[in-house]
Amino acid sequence: MSRRLRVLVIAEAANPEWVSVPLVGWSLANALREVADVHIVTQIRNREALLRAGLIEGQDFTAIDSEALAAPLWRLAEKLSMGKGVGWTIKTAISTLGYGYFERLVWRAFGADIRGGKYDLVHRVTPLTPTANSRIAPHCRRAGVPFVLGPLNGGVPWPKGFDSERRREKEWLSYVRGIYKALPGRGAMLRDASAIICGSFYTRGEIPAKYQDKTVWLPENAIDPARFSLTAPQPGTLPLRGCFIGRLVPYKGADMAIEAALPLLRDGRLVLDIIGDGPQADLLREIVAREGIGHAVTLHGWMAHADVQSIAAQAQLLVFPSVREFGGGVVLEAMALGVVPVIADYAGPGELVDDATGFRIPMGSRADLVAGLRAQLQAIAADPGVLPAMAQAGQARVMRDFTWSAKAGQVERIWQAVVAGAPLPQELPLPR
Repeated sequence: MSRRLRVLVIAEAANPEWVSVPLVGWSLANALREVADVHIVTQIRNREALLRAGLIEGQDFTAIDSEALAAPLWRLAEKLSMGKGVGWTIKTAISTLGYGYFERLVWRAFGADIRGGKYDLVHRVTPLTPTANSRIAPHCRRAGVPFVLGPLNGGVPWPKGFDSERRREKEWLSYVRGIYKALPGRGAMLRDASAIICGSFYTRGEIPAKYQDKTVWLPENAIDPARFSLTAPQPGTLPLRGCFIGRLVPYKGADMAIEAALPLLRDGRLVLDIIGDGPQADLLREIVAREGIGHAVTLHGWMAHADVQSIAAQAQLLVFPSVREFGGGVVLEAMALGVVPVIADYAGPGELVDDATGFRIPMGSRADLVAGLRAQLQAIAADPGVLPAMAQAGQARVMRDFTWSAKAGQVERIWQAVVAGAPLPQELPLPR
C-alpha cells in the first residue's frame, strides 16, 4: 500500500457553516484528512467555525489574517455588484484581487516548512475560480515539492438567448471575463503545477493544450450523507411533488420552472416547493397570485442547508432549469435523496445527469427551454412509473462516487500519482 502523505491544503474559503464555495472548501479539505496527514490553511474569517467543528488550531489548521486587504475589497465588491444576490462575477473578481496577499502570508508562514521537506505535497483547493492565480506554485517547484491546483471551475458562457437574464444579474464583467488569461502569473501557475483538477469540461477546455496531460476532470461537488440521509417516496403514481432549490435569481430559473409546470399545477397533477430566497422572490409571488396557483406552489424562503432535506425528500422531482450552473451541487443532493432531477442540459448539471438518472432538457432560447421543460414534465406525469428506477440509480451513483469520502479517495489517487511521478488517473466518475 502507498504510504500516508503529508499535505498542506490551502483553502482560503473553507467554512462548514456557510454554503457554496466555502462549504465545498471545508467539505473537501476536511474529507482529505481521512486519507492523508493534512494541515489546512484558511482565512481568519473561518477560524471560529473550524474550532466549533472540533479542529485544533495549530495542529489541524492555521488561520491567516489577511483582513487588512480582504475586508475593504469585499465591501467594495458589495457596492459595485449593484444589488443583493447579483453581480457574482464582479464580486469574485474584486475578491480575487486580495488573494495574492493571502498567499504571500501563507508562504511567509509555511515557506520554510515546505522548503524543509515537512510536506510531501501542497494542494490549493479554494478559490475555485480559475481567475485567481497562485504564486505559490513556482515557489513549490523550486523547493522540489509538487503543487496540485483545483478543482477549478467557473466562467461558463451565458447561453444564447439569455442576455436579458445576464443584464438582470448585473453580469457586466462577464462580457470581458476572458482577459483573466492574460493576467500575470497564470502561465507560471499552470506550468509549475504538477496536476490541475478541473470541475467541468468547459474549464478543462480552457487549459492550454500543452498542459492537458496533467489535467484531470473531477466535479468539485459532493454530498454529506449525514445531511442527506432521507429517501424520497417514489410510488410511481400521481399526484407528483416537485421542488426547486437555489437562490431566486434570474439565471437559476425558478420563474421558468413555474411557467413550464403551469398546466400540471392548475389541474392538480403536480405541486411545487420552492426553497430559497433572493431578488426574484416578489416576482414569483406575483406570478403565483396572478395565475391562481397558490394551492399548488409553496415558497419556503431561505432554509439552513442542513434543513433542506426535510422538504426536498418529500418530492419526486427536482425541477431545476438553471442556465449557468458551474457545479450543480444541488443536483447531487437531490439524487442522494432519491429525487429525480429535471435540468437544463448545460454546464455542470448536464455533466452529472445521464439518461438513467434524470432528464436533460436541450438548451435553446428561454421559450425553447420552457417549452422543452413543459413537455418533459407532462411526459413524466403521463408515465410516473419511470421514476422509481431512475431515483434508485441516481441515489446509488451518488453514494458510490459523490460522497465527500469518495471524493477524498479520488483526490488521494491523484496525489499518489503525482508523488510517484506516474500518469494521472483517468477513471473518472462519469455518468454511467
